[in-house]
Amino acid sequence: MSAPAPSPLAIVDAEPLPRQEEVLTEAALAFVAELHRRFTPRRDELLARRAERRAEIARTSTLDFLPETAAIRADDSWTVGPCPPALQDRRVEITGPTDRKMTINALNSGAKVWLADFEDASAPTWENVVLGQINLIDAYTRNIDFTDPKSGKSYALRANDELATVVMRPRGWHLNERHLQFDGEQVPGALVDFGLYFFHNAQRLLDLGKGPYFYLPKTESHLEARLWNEVFVFAQDYVGIPQGTVRATVLIETITAAYEMEEILYELRDHAAGLNAGRWDYLFSIVKNFRDGGTKFVLPDRNAVTMTAPFMRAYTELLVRTCHKRGAHAIGGMAAFIPSRRDAEVNKVAFEKVRADKDREAGDGFDGSWVAHPDLVPIAMESFDKVLGDRPNQKDRLREDVSVQAADLIAIDSLEAKPTYPGLVNAVQVGIRYIEAWLRGLGAVAIFNLMEDAATAEISRSQIWQWINAGVEFENGEHATPELARKVAAEELANIRAEIGEEAFAAGHWQQAHDLLLEVSLDENYADFLTLPAYEQLKG
Repeated sequence: MSAPAPSPLAIVDAEPLPRQEEVLTEAALAFVAELHRRFTPRRDELLARRAERRAEIARTSTLDFLPETAAIRADDSWTVGPCPPALQDRRVEITGPTDRKMTINALNSGAKVWLADFEDASAPTWENVVLGQINLIDAYTRNIDFTDPKSGKSYALRANDELATVVMRPRGWHLNERHLQFDGEQVPGALVDFGLYFFHNAQRLLDLGKGPYFYLPKTESHLEARLWNEVFVFAQDYVGIPQGTVRATVLIETITAAYEMEEILYELRDHAAGLNAGRWDYLFSIVKNFRDGGTKFVLPDRNAVTMTAPFMRAYTELLVRTCHKRGAHAIGGMAAFIPSRRDAEVNKVAFEKVRADKDREAGDGFDGSWVAHPDLVPIAMESFDKVLGDRPNQKDRLREDVSVQAADLIAIDSLEAKPTYPGLVNAVQVGIRYIEAWLRGLGAVAIFNLMEDAATAEISRSQIWQWINAGVEFENGEHATPELARKVAAEELANIRAEIGEEAFAAGHWQQAHDLLLEVSLDENYADFLTLPAYEQLKG
């Protein structure tokens, strides 16, 4: 057999990494190049369509189910493809980045699924992008171990039948990978993450009795799901595995996608596994799309918007009904609490909240749910075990009692809670602390006993922007203004300096994070994604 032709992709401004040649092979890069050549033009069209749709929402301040796809919703005859055995039971899923220690701990966690995250829980440094791929290959070939240099503790994989099934999440359509270019054009990060993972692992996963399974983030329409389906069809033919081998779970974490859940499943049909309810990005999307819709769209503090809020309840119940009507899994939201090693009382209160949240999801008909920490796996497992028993899921629970109208999904003013001054302070605190860690290459960060990721920073900066532009008055009589945001941010920067000491402060990216948060929170032109200007500043 002749050697593959040199890849037309160029690796740009990237320091060589250990073992990168195992991932960045000529054959793998040729595959990514072909994905880029075939699908990036359509990706670009769909990103432009997002802007057009956002302009329409700005004009009308409303959304509705699509009239042009009414026949798909009305047709009761179609379902998604049969679920592969490895994805039948998803009652607890753990999320996290693909660093070496997390890879082992997540696979060993006792959860049924690990969301191996190249997206919001991973800052897209070249090191994270490439070494994350190596860690997954090593896990599948059982060539992975880890010794913590600080504690000396060693980590190794359990037996194969005790490991979580991996569902990998690539970056969203909007982010490019600047280190891989085709004729000077950056390749979409989604195609880099998907392409490298699929090329190296699709057949290997089949040999293990599993398959290439994916979570698709930031989807805004069924047309974006259609593009992913076209990618899957091409990729399976390219490597010679059967059509329908890929399975994708779509995060319904944008307000526009909430109106197209059935259509999204329809577009992916033979490749669809389910839908997931992603809370912070969903709230971020509401602010983004209805930011000029007046006071009735102003959200209160993020922690006051629980999943029992009427518009959130409408969204989650519609998701369960839609999934089960079409034979797909409905996966619930995140329990982000990080147990404290020092405060048992904090843990007790938080564990009760997690238990109540998971009991509600299991009772509502969800087939599984997310946790951010291994200590939460048993709590979530207990909630779903009580409802499911020996059954792998409850897709037979059709929730035909649910009836959600278009207006229910955007009834933000049904909430009595209002924005508060402490809510502004928290948004600034979390925003600065998260962005600083992200600029150091960390995407999943424990802040105030919660595991935060990029979605957290997005809702934080969006709420600051929204409150200022809506002229919100807080309970203490102060008004949300750029001056107030700058004052709170300056105080937080001083508090951090005092908290961590001068040396650690100087070694970090604190001023840079402060400046970036204020830029995206105060700029008149609202940035579509915080990670776009942040990526310009990300080293590595």
